[in-house]
Amino acid sequence: MISSVLGEVDGTLAAPGRRLHRLGAIPGDGIGPEVLDVALRCLEAASRLFDFELQTTHYDLGAARYLRTGELVPDDELAAIGGEDAVLLGAVGDPEVPPGILERGLVLRLRTAFDLAVNVRPGRLLPNVPTVLKDLAPERLDLVVLRENTEGMYVSAGSRAHGGTPWETAVQLATNSRHAIERIAAFGFRLARLRRKRLTLCHKTNILVEAGRLWEQTVKEVAEEYPDVTLDYVHVDACCVHLLERPERFDVIVTDNLFGDIVSDLVAVVQGGMGLAPSANLNVDGTAPSLFEPIHGSAPDIAGRGWANPAGAVFSAAMCLSHLGELDAAAALEAATADVVAQLPAMGGAAMGCSTSEVGDRIIERLQGWANGAVPPLGTFTSSVAPAASGRRAGGEVETVPDRAAPLAKTETS
Repeated sequence: MISSVLGEVDGTLAAPGRRLHRLGAIPGDGIGPEVLDVALRCLEAASRLFDFELQTTHYDLGAARYLRTGELVPDDELAAIGGEDAVLLGAVGDPEVPPGILERGLVLRLRTAFDLAVNVRPGRLLPNVPTVLKDLAPERLDLVVLRENTEGMYVSAGSRAHGGTPWETAVQLATNSRHAIERIAAFGFRLARLRRKRLTLCHKTNILVEAGRLWEQTVKEVAEEYPDVTLDYVHVDACCVHLLERPERFDVIVTDNLFGDIVSDLVAVVQGGMGLAPSANLNVDGTAPSLFEPIHGSAPDIAGRGWANPAGAVFSAAMCLSHLGELDAAAALEAATADVVAQLPAMGGAAMGCSTSEVGDRIIERLQGWANGAVPPLGTFTSSVAPAASGRRAGGEVETVPDRAAPLAKTETS
């Protein structure tokens, strides 16, 4: 089911001289509609302030649709979504739907259909945001996790045998292709060039020998094209330890689907909680729309109470703007959201001191301030998608992220 919200766009054509971006919006379940509504309001405000136009189409997909009709993503709606310039997702999940149905039938189908090969999960500790790590200064956590998004353990390859007997057996297979590894590695090296020129491959080559060898061999081959970027390797378990003990060790982390899922969630907790963390699912070839979403779940227990922090959704919207080439608007929206988050007494719940919608109001007010002054540079979140977009402002200069993290004393293999 599709509904259009044209905002300031009259029909499908932008006003002369103004850029038009067509967005697909999937509010989803639980707190998804609440946080996505804030993100869309911030995008509309940005479009007015930075002179571009948006045409937003809402798609009724998620648990409620499935429970009502049994449908996940009908083919005609999948085709319609494929015609958008980008897609924003709120959150998906409901306890009434058994695990795996929405994840495979909706989330993984979108990733596969649109070849969303690179999952970008930036991690940055914002000023005045509490973290689980004692005495962690913001300049020590500024990194990007790149998760291969179409293969690994998530391809639904496996089988079960001997059901109902003591010998019942399950086999789950992982797939790893040179093509997918080359693609995410090349993206990672291009991103590292824009940051601190360090890339770490994260895997488990001492146990997952065949897959690990393919990953290590392929990434090393790609590295030859980027001699200015330092490459090192770390086992996934050691990576988790380093993220807790000295996260400044990392700049860009490249890893497979399963390890990336786990490591990036750990980064989100360290940076202040899942509610603050944005993500992008990128089609790096430009053949289909990329998808942007906060990484938190649907949190049905607090849905409708106004307790959800929309920062992750708004940061994701800022990444979307960067991907679409609206770099000034993207940078201003990231900075405005960070400013507001820094003033919150808590990162969610009743203790946040204002409702989900009111956080959005504050972000829009701060965004107006940035638009009327000097626009800041792209931050960690908005610069993380630059290799998949133009990576340039209107003036033509290449964007880089400020070097906030402490330098590495040496390169290690763990």
